[in-house]
Amino acid sequence: MTISKQKAILISVIAFFVGAAVTCGVLAIILAGVGNYTLADKTYFNEAKGFYDKYRDLAIVDGAIDEYYYIDTSDIDKVNPAAKAVVDALDDPYSAYMTKAEYENYIASTEGSYSGCGIVFSKDEDGNYVVVNIYEGSPADKNSDIQPGDFILKVDGKSYDDQDVMAANIRGDKGSKVKIQYEHEGKKNTVELVRDDIVVTSVKSEVRDDGLGYIAISEFLAKTGEEFDKAFKKLQDSGCDKIILDLRNNGGGLVDQAVHIADTFIDSGYITCTVDRNGDKHEYKSDSDKSDVQLVVLVNENSASSSEILAGALQDNDYKLVGQKTFGKGIIQSSMELDDGSAIKLTIAQYLTPDGHKVHKKGLKPDYDVKNGEKGDAQLDRAVKLLK
Repeated sequence: MTISKQKAILISVIAFFVGAAVTCGVLAIILAGVGNYTLADKTYFNEAKGFYDKYRDLAIVDGAIDEYYYIDTSDIDKVNPAAKAVVDALDDPYSAYMTKAEYENYIASTEGSYSGCGIVFSKDEDGNYVVVNIYEGSPADKNSDIQPGDFILKVDGKSYDDQDVMAANIRGDKGSKVKIQYEHEGKKNTVELVRDDIVVTSVKSEVRDDGLGYIAISEFLAKTGEEFDKAFKKLQDSGCDKIILDLRNNGGGLVDQAVHIADTFIDSGYITCTVDRNGDKHEYKSDSDKSDVQLVVLVNENSASSSEILAGALQDNDYKLVGQKTFGKGIIQSSMELDDGSAIKLTIAQYLTPDGHKVHKKGLKPDYDVKNGEKGDAQLDRAVKLLK
């Protein structure tokens, strides 16, 4: 009886976690027949034993449910919730487990083309999901009064700990419906929206009436660097040698795109440096080419992550920041797809500015602290004065 139970537990462990174990290269055992024996290298055997010891209780729970629960549980997904619980134990709001559907939506959003509601939000210091932008012409723009500054509370009646997972559940198939609970001007409301195609242009530019160039970047998507290059060249071709770069309400995105843009304005040297748990550093450097345009950068409390990488690199290279202290998300996440199409997103490093300043939970202090009132754009006005 004891031998049988141990074998059952071991097989349950392997079945329950085999996807993650194989993906991570932890378990490499050849089963030579159930009830016979196991062939294993000593190192692999010790690793497998450690793996078994670590997850033994969870395997017992799983086995007990399968054997004794009053209804058949073969159709119930227990692996995904268990994997989510493991990541949630980190108590890190930026690390998450995503199902296959959530991960596919997450990847689609980085490409800038997906089906959803057109709501852009970030997480504030108190853990609230704050709306920072509504895409013009989107379902949220046409069919709700959701505005920047509102709080997203629940999606289809469910609250979320991770920003990307919540965003993935707001997105979905075109024509499908989603209920969003939000707080607008202190009142809680719920709206049902029909998802539609969202095509994001992350870079907007213009030559102002005063002759200054203006470039706004809403987020860093896969094509943001390419969009920026086209906008920047167009401004230069029109004779603009003074440009305002607006990173306000930019919640971040792909690091390589922010680095690409920073390289335009920085001579040979560091753009940013990431440091992992072992103290190992990865340095992002600029080349020797540098634009000679005059540049002022606008930031605010919703400028976060990759936008802080760009703003911090520019500030340390003597470009001026105007606005409010930035959000202070100075850590970087990386995702890893698992065998079943699900994925984990983990915080893997923190980043430093070229001068070695930490940004996480501190933010960037602007050179000119300017707060916008209810009317006008005092921050933009100050940037204009600096370039005149």
